[in-house]
Amino acid sequence: MYAYDHYDQHMVDRRVAEFRDQVSRRLEGRLSEDEFRPLRLLNGLYLQLHAYMLRVAIPYGTLSTRQLRALADIADRYDRGYGHFTTRQNLQFNWVKLVEVPDILAALAGVQMHAIQTSGNVIRNVTADHFAGIAANEAEDPRFVAEAIRQWSTFHPEFSFLPRKFKIAVTGADEDRAAIAFHDIGIRIRRDDAGLPIYDIHVGGGMGRTPALAVLIRRGLAEADLFGYLAAILRVYNRHGRRDNIYRARIKILVAALGAEAFTRDVEQEWIAARADDQGIPEAELARIRSMFAGPELPPAAVTPEKFSAPAFNAWIATNVHPHRHPGYAIVTISLKPIGGIPGDANSDQMRAIAAIADAHSRGEVRVSHEQNLILPYVRRSALPEVWRALGETGLATANAGLVTDIIACPGLDYCSLANARSIPIAQRISERFATISQQHDIGPMKIKISGCINACGHHHAGHIGILGVDRKGEEHYQVLIGGSGDENAAIGEITGPGFSAATVVDAVERIIAAYLDLRRPGETFLAAVRRLGTAPFKERVYAAA
Repeated sequence: MYAYDHYDQHMVDRRVAEFRDQVSRRLEGRLSEDEFRPLRLLNGLYLQLHAYMLRVAIPYGTLSTRQLRALADIADRYDRGYGHFTTRQNLQFNWVKLVEVPDILAALAGVQMHAIQTSGNVIRNVTADHFAGIAANEAEDPRFVAEAIRQWSTFHPEFSFLPRKFKIAVTGADEDRAAIAFHDIGIRIRRDDAGLPIYDIHVGGGMGRTPALAVLIRRGLAEADLFGYLAAILRVYNRHGRRDNIYRARIKILVAALGAEAFTRDVEQEWIAARADDQGIPEAELARIRSMFAGPELPPAAVTPEKFSAPAFNAWIATNVHPHRHPGYAIVTISLKPIGGIPGDANSDQMRAIAAIADAHSRGEVRVSHEQNLILPYVRRSALPEVWRALGETGLATANAGLVTDIIACPGLDYCSLANARSIPIAQRISERFATISQQHDIGPMKIKISGCINACGHHHAGHIGILGVDRKGEEHYQVLIGGSGDENAAIGEITGPGFSAATVVDAVERIIAAYLDLRRPGETFLAAVRRLGTAPFKERVYAAA
């Protein structure tokens, strides 16, 4: 894991002191809300429906157990005893008091955490594959690049006031677990014939009102050129991006307006023109950062099958345990999607329990996935029964990772001032409808994603089944999409047709799944069936009974 040096710590401490003064002036009335708003957003503080929400950065989704315990303590002292893990690998506290936010930020700084640039028109928290450094098919640990981007972009004077928010994701594996196609910049790390890391750069992906898949604009970029090329992309965006219309301001709109070829040409020209003067990050500094992601020394572990006869344990092994690059070890997904629960929520007792399990069995490290689950990256296979029991004691052994009840959902209208409809109750009802574990395993891989508004924080465009909440004459309605995917074969889901009421949308999802069970070939997944058949037979079934 990356550890702050004195520059990092000084920078974060100074920001806390600065924001403490800004909060004091706001509370005293010396700053109006209009004056204070851009200041709080730069510190990850939102004003939602009922209270302030603080979004805490978890860079590339990596947490130490010390940090996780600190988050639990903050949840107890300053919030309502829980936190919400998001699709950006962040954590949100939904009930903070403005007067206490500087103290929260100070507590975060004490464990090398912050909320800097988790909002605003800046480069947001850089996300990465949650199996980084442990996946068997990985070219390089992408967290090294993500951390270097974090340091390069934080407080960057040229990119502190972009036309709109900007999101970057990095993966180093053939299997895309970072959804790079749906980011403003998506980076895939490969190796060239000499074994050196090279970078494929994708630009212009995103969701929201105008969903788009990123286009590949540069293949095989050398490491020495990476930051100069990223700067060139951002300069072209800063120069030509729309600032007069918030709905047309994302880089995906610029790429579409210019065309991928013209956009690429502008970036290449900018990169070449600035290449002599823009040296990026010094090689020695890159080497220092890279050294912190070498991974722990793992002692040899016996490669033996788990010997435990409980059916519930075997079901958990089938879904929540994944292959590790080191023989004798496993990657464990901790599902934050209990049946009937709120996707992504973890209470303080659960956070402390996970920290204790990670200390005992995962080298003191926890990951956050963009699917709103947590990961134990270094578990001996022989310890899996013990880990499963310990998770079960605090309600965290749900065996549903990647199944129909492993639902992504934004906070929706229960919390968010931008939302048009509730997401959480729909997710809860779907998980209750498919609660039987045998039914979930029969359905197989399934990604349901729910957003409470067009901003798509629940990634509904990338759902095998996506659900979008909309306002229709003052009532909550839901559009349903089919066939989306955020993996290496990314696709945008297709809207089925007219929306459904809150009372009928779960029935519609059930009919879509029933159609799949009737139409599938042996061993065929839902997504494969949709791609073979198209959406027409599913639409026909879902509206036949409507």
